[in-house]
Amino acid sequence: MSPTVIHLRSETKPLERRSPLSPEGAKALLDAGYIVRVEKCPNRIYKTEEFAAAGAEIVETGSWTKAPKEDIILGLKELDADGTPLPNTYIHFAHVFKKQTGWATELSRFSNAGGLLYDLEFLEEGGRRVAAFGKSAGFAGTALALLSWAQQILRPGVPLGPAPVVDSTQELIDLIKKEVKEAVAANNGEYPKVIIVGALGRCGTGAIDCLNAVGISQDLVTKWDMAETSRGGPFEEIANSDIFVNAVYLGANPAPPFVTFESLSGPNRRLRVISDVSCDPNSENNPIRIYSTHTSFENPTTLAEGKLDGPELRIIAIDHLPTLIAREASDEYSGLLLPSLLTLNRRDTEGVWTRAEKTYRDRVAELP
Repeated sequence: MSPTVIHLRSETKPLERRSPLSPEGAKALLDAGYIVRVEKCPNRIYKTEEFAAAGAEIVETGSWTKAPKEDIILGLKELDADGTPLPNTYIHFAHVFKKQTGWATELSRFSNAGGLLYDLEFLEEGGRRVAAFGKSAGFAGTALALLSWAQQILRPGVPLGPAPVVDSTQELIDLIKKEVKEAVAANNGEYPKVIIVGALGRCGTGAIDCLNAVGISQDLVTKWDMAETSRGGPFEEIANSDIFVNAVYLGANPAPPFVTFESLSGPNRRLRVISDVSCDPNSENNPIRIYSTHTSFENPTTLAEGKLDGPELRIIAIDHLPTLIAREASDEYSGLLLPSLLTLNRRDTEGVWTRAEKTYRDRVAELP
């Protein structure tokens, strides 16, 4: 039997710097008998030279489109929606299995060409994802929320500019500390009050880690999870906080709204920033139904899509937040994913892959 080929493609999403495979992971796969090809990708947090030193074969950017059908194409974010057929086996976050906007068109690109999609969100063992960026997403989303809050205090009416590009988490923390310190001084010495919904999960843990790293007192942080939201929203406590971090995992069923235009229009609203780490604005399950568009690292915030009284409210809805701390996020994620990648040569019988394939087949069966 020929060795299994794993082809790590370059990413095309603006400012996406993460990788689902590290140079150390590439070496482990090579040592296990796989062939590993890595595309040149100037924005990737791991340098091409690091993969070459590990023994991977370096190939040209975009060469995955011409790879033999037997090759497995590994990536991170969704492919460009250009309509081209997808006949290979692909591993990445596709954002189509929850019937997001355009799901049928994108999923058909795989099914019509005889391809197969293993969606990274649905690689599970024991009912939990084998790998997730949740903690990094919570950290990054909270970091941007703090910067946006400081921006509103220091420069009212001026949206937060492009997100900082940093090489380490510590560099980001130092930047936030400086901005928050200046904003607190201009805000009569008051630090922001923060509410985290989904505080017990991975995203929520990352949000708490960020606040601790920056020096926000835990007395100012409200931590909610399922018990606190079980009564159904909207929640006055959110409107009475300065920053709301939504870190819940959106399930298959619609959730009651956490906020509404009415709940945010009271005369005493403090809320200035919503960081929607869950970030599925086009899903009918979205509990923050006051906006419907993603934001980006170039333009991190947007306004609510309706009239609100009180202070300006800015919403962060970036669907690849962890790339803000790309190296730490990639180190953690690739390490968690590697044990599953090492079983790809047994994917026809290995549970994590057979379950993921069944999920794909089930979604294809629902295509209109």
